[in-house]
Amino acid sequence: MNSTSLTSIAALTLILTAGDSDAQELTGPSPKLRDFNPSLIPTMNIAQPTAWGDQTPLVPDGFTVTALATDLQIPRQMLVLPNGDILVAEGRGGNAPALRPKDIVAGVIKGKGNTQVDSGNRLTLLRDADQDGHAEVREVFIDDLNAPYGLAFVDGYIYVANQDALVRFPYRAGETRITAAPEEVTLLPSRINHHWTKAMTASADGQTLYLGIGSNSNVGERGMEVEEQRAVVWAIDRETGARRTLASGLRNPTALNIEPQSGALWAVVNERDEMGPLVAPDYLTAVRDGAFYGWPYSYWGQNIDPRVRPQKPELVATAITPDYALGAHVAPLGLSFATEGGFGGTLSQGAFIGQHGSWNSDDLVGYKVSWLPFADGKPNGELVDFATGFLTEDGQARGRPVGVLFDPGKRILLVADDLSNTIWRIAPENSASPGKTTP
Repeated sequence: MNSTSLTSIAALTLILTAGDSDAQELTGPSPKLRDFNPSLIPTMNIAQPTAWGDQTPLVPDGFTVTALATDLQIPRQMLVLPNGDILVAEGRGGNAPALRPKDIVAGVIKGKGNTQVDSGNRLTLLRDADQDGHAEVREVFIDDLNAPYGLAFVDGYIYVANQDALVRFPYRAGETRITAAPEEVTLLPSRINHHWTKAMTASADGQTLYLGIGSNSNVGERGMEVEEQRAVVWAIDRETGARRTLASGLRNPTALNIEPQSGALWAVVNERDEMGPLVAPDYLTAVRDGAFYGWPYSYWGQNIDPRVRPQKPELVATAITPDYALGAHVAPLGLSFATEGGFGGTLSQGAFIGQHGSWNSDDLVGYKVSWLPFADGKPNGELVDFATGFLTEDGQARGRPVGVLFDPGKRILLVADDLSNTIWRIAPENSASPGKTTP
């Protein structure tokens, strides 16, 4: 084991997620669930934005952080191309009207914690050929997109999940701009788009594209007719566009990734709001074919949400429990598994999880990147902090993590920060270069 791995182990031991006991009890495979505790006005506390200045995210000893690129236009998810170039999806979608006065109030408060730049609606290409941690090439790769989010590369094509359609573009190695018209693979549910993000990843063999589609409401308050083909994960044949519902009842599956040991599909899911600051836990789970995960009728398995009318006890009886609770309202938006040995040592097998941060909680939770160790294709240990410092000591937000991406070719972790509009690059100090990028 190299010295960087040893240092990482020591650092991770010191920064095991502390928080308060309530937060700790809401993580893991068997969280201690709190009682349903709604209020007329939901608990709202959002971190007000502030600049990073000369600060960067805090990472374990033995790692360095650089800003690979700044001044982006709402970076979300990322993709590494075969030649090492990095694509960044930029934009903001959604057009759901407010239903209740408290929705308007909540929208204003949540909006204060977000970036104020315009939506990019594009992919940007970044190239760091000399691996100094700063992109010397930065080009608008594809523009005029509609709130792009999920990305995949398979067999010479770049697949882009816009908020309304899955499209693809032919790609030639090394090119820095694509002007070809998009080829539509399949339309995506886009009515209302309360949750607009369309997460995506490709199967291990590349034949299937898995796509996450969030719900059109918190708990069905807009009527279940607008929830058709929402709160689901689709399996799409990338060549024909034929699709089927792989799993349902996942309120907002915001990131998908393939676990490398088992080849299984995993997702991070944002659970429901307005049940109380400690209910219900967001989660990480394997996405099982044909499974129902509860939304909107139940949460964390078969725990009933009494707000939903009519109830469906026969459906709730089939709801399965997710694999690992991440805590209430942490808003996970990023998921990337370590591959090819990861960073080594305790960071060789597991998942990096980007937590965008809370609004429906008394205490500010999330606003960090976590690490969850795996063994034999399953979580095996406690959730620990890997990158923090996104919150200041007085509760302001320097940044908010979205997509995370482990690149085994360069042995780096990339973090998209959609508040400061930065891509952060985290790498081991003094690590041997695996070779420069070939354009």
